[in-house]
Amino acid sequence: MIAIIDYGAGNLFGVSNALKQFTNEVQITSDKEIIRSADHVILPGVGSFDDAMGSIRQSGLIETVYEVIDQKTPFLGICVGLQMCFETSEEGELPGLGIFPGNIKKFPVELCKKVPQIGWNRITHKESPLFCDLPDDYFYFVHSYYLEAKNREEVIATSEYGIPFDCAYQREHVFLTQFHPEKSGKTGLKLLKNFLKIKL
Repeated sequence: MIAIIDYGAGNLFGVSNALKQFTNEVQITSDKEIIRSADHVILPGVGSFDDAMGSIRQSGLIETVYEVIDQKTPFLGICVGLQMCFETSEEGELPGLGIFPGNIKKFPVELCKKVPQIGWNRITHKESPLFCDLPDDYFYFVHSYYLEAKNREEVIATSEYGIPFDCAYQREHVFLTQFHPEKSGKTGLKLLKNFLKIKL
């Protein structure tokens, strides 16, 4: 079963609809026990960093996220779901979950065509189960802020928008993407299918 964490923010139904092309065992849920017992867990996110962090705090699900990661459940964070897993964001004042070392920075307006970046952009990736049988290809982005990870060896994909930036991250069973696989056509669906093949 795949649990999509419902903490009051995120592209829940877009992610669910994409996954349902492979399986009907998908639940959008805020139930802690269902999330803990899931085979795969997804943390989506849209909107501002502080709004998302405020929502997940209010939902009481922060400890559940930590528990799922500690018990080695395959975990995927998408967009703001990636950003929340790091320490701080220039978008807001609330601390992130601090699961990984790194910070979220704002794109420099003077170097970018426009901010936010909205649309397709090419990524360059390293070898990872998430990118199995996928070439360097285009994915769909919607964001004004980007990851600057401290552990460079755990960055598994980068892209460029005025400046180079980190767009996917992996530590063991945890995978994070700044881009939206659920909005990235056949390539994004292949990435989600790869994620579902990852087992404990």
